[in-house]
Amino acid sequence: MKSSVMRISNITMVGLRAIARNKMRSFLTALGIIIGVGCVIAVVAIGNGATKSVENTINSLGTNYIMLFPGAATSSGARMFTGNSTLTADDADAIKAECPAVAYVSPTVRAAAQIVAGELNWGTSIQGVSVDYPLIRSWNVSQGTFFSDQDVKGASKVCVLGTTVADNLFPDGEAAGQIVRIKNVPFKVLGVLEKKGGNMMGQDQDDTVIAPYTTVMKRLSGKTKIDMIQLSAVSADQVQQAQNEIDAVLRQRHRIAPNGDADFQMRSQEEIAQASGAQTAILRILLLVIAGISLLVGGIGIMNIMLVSVTERTREIGIRMAIGAKGRHVLLQFLFEAVTLAIVGGALGIALGIGASLAVKRFLQWPIVVTPASVALSFGVAAFVGIFFGYYPARKAAKLDPIDALRYE
Repeated sequence: MKSSVMRISNITMVGLRAIARNKMRSFLTALGIIIGVGCVIAVVAIGNGATKSVENTINSLGTNYIMLFPGAATSSGARMFTGNSTLTADDADAIKAECPAVAYVSPTVRAAAQIVAGELNWGTSIQGVSVDYPLIRSWNVSQGTFFSDQDVKGASKVCVLGTTVADNLFPDGEAAGQIVRIKNVPFKVLGVLEKKGGNMMGQDQDDTVIAPYTTVMKRLSGKTKIDMIQLSAVSADQVQQAQNEIDAVLRQRHRIAPNGDADFQMRSQEEIAQASGAQTAILRILLLVIAGISLLVGGIGIMNIMLVSVTERTREIGIRMAIGAKGRHVLLQFLFEAVTLAIVGGALGIALGIGASLAVKRFLQWPIVVTPASVALSFGVAAFVGIFFGYYPARKAAKLDPIDALRYE
């Protein structure tokens, strides 16, 4: 037992001395591992952050969210948006009345305008919606109140501001109860919505003004059709049922045959999440391939340097074997050196990856999530690379003939 401990201690001492003897070469050998592991850490951190950001953005859409778009048509075999709306407010009312799996429905009309409040003004988007809109989007009012169903029926000149608009028009924070002008039409501000943040396209969801859709249609846009219908299913497991019911109701109302091409399109929250998740996964795979190539290059570098080291130390190997060292001892000696270079490189790579991730978070404002699992995985990969690429040179050293090794010049 004591002999084994001394042998391991001797292998460790000789290995560390050999690594320290050529500091620059050892560093350059480990550099490939450092870069590769750093890339893995940074890629996983950015990928996890992107996934979390997408999840938060999708969740910000609302609960069991469904979007219904008008104007889909088939041209030369391709489905596309024609630009002409086929949806009406009556369609929304019919869906709410005839679709048990649908909890909330809001017709939506969009417009753009310059909002004026006193001497300040702000260009933004106007969304005309119904009273169900806050329930669909899970978007509460932080100041004041939302408009009522009576306001919608009477096309009242009232609105609710997003925080971005409120901050720019009313820097003092007192927006509720104020009057703003939209296309020279005075609107009373009933409240301010809670901060929502950016959407998947990077657009500020808080840069908006919400008003009754009837008001937007009659006083701002002049539209007779609605731009889309936003809906929420009763529960997550009834989203597909809700889509089927909506499809049946609209086909009947628009006189479309069961097998005919619909003049509308639907997208659910789950479909949006799947599409975004697929894009994020592709990006992560591409980045991991790049990181894997870096680790491969680093491993080849370790193998190359260890082969050179075996050649340089052939006479040393012969002397050690002549005084009693076994082939397995020589193999462990060189394997220890290769694994040490890989592990040290892995540790430095982890520090580099975490540092790079924090730099990206600070300077580019990207979401970053560094997990203990990614750190442990990177460290394990570094050790594996050292063993895998160090084994061949170590085995070659172990198989040297002591007599030939002593004769080597």
